[in-house]
Amino acid sequence: MRKLIAGNWKMNGTQADIFELDRLAIAHGAGEVDVVICGPATLLSQMVRVGLNIGGQDCHTNISGANTGDISAMMIADTGARYVITGHSERRNDHNENDALISAKTKAGWDAGLHVILCIGETEAQYHKDETLDVLRAQMDHSIPDGASEENTTIAYEPIWAIGTGLTPTTKEISAVHAALRAHLVTRFGASGTAIRLVYGGSVKASNANDIFALPNVDGALVGGASLKATDFSPIILALQQSV
Repeated sequence: MRKLIAGNWKMNGTQADIFELDRLAIAHGAGEVDVVICGPATLLSQMVRVGLNIGGQDCHTNISGANTGDISAMMIADTGARYVITGHSERRNDHNENDALISAKTKAGWDAGLHVILCIGETEAQYHKDETLDVLRAQMDHSIPDGASEENTTIAYEPIWAIGTGLTPTTKEISAVHAALRAHLVTRFGASGTAIRLVYGGSVKASNANDIFALPNVDGALVGGASLKATDFSPIILALQQSV
């Protein structure tokens, strides 16, 4: 499978920041891995002109309607973007999104022709109670609709306690979790479960990228703050390219 690395700009970025994508496109636009930038909705139409894969950060379950302030998957696709994130912990926590809603958003993304990067992850309390795998399996069972495949879905494991904190699980822990997630995908989806990409997220940076990407069943990364500047993101992309 082609590995994937996605940058999530979150609520950051203005037109003045588009030049960061120009730098990435020159260095990595035609590389051996899929490079995706998930930007704010206000910039998607400009981002798609750069030459990288572009995605949205969330979508509504409906194609259109009286949903003030929301953006549909069809609208994201209409900009030329090809990806969308669903289930990010900041949406789950800040907006009380549950697994059923995330499943519906994921299906909406598929219906619009988008590739969905679906996030799962445990809290610090769940981690310390050794509940990680139970939590992740339940999120996968209820957040991923039937019909998931390598063509329409990437799963991003992001331990919530590691997002933006500078903390990361040990490589042994990441390896064990990804192996369990792979086994769970195979149990549910059969052969397709062997090909759905599993990427890791949570304080990925240049200093730890090589060790993380060397692990089995780690097919790339979802990167937050370190994706905002080309000088920070490029070395992480290069580390993934070198792991191929």
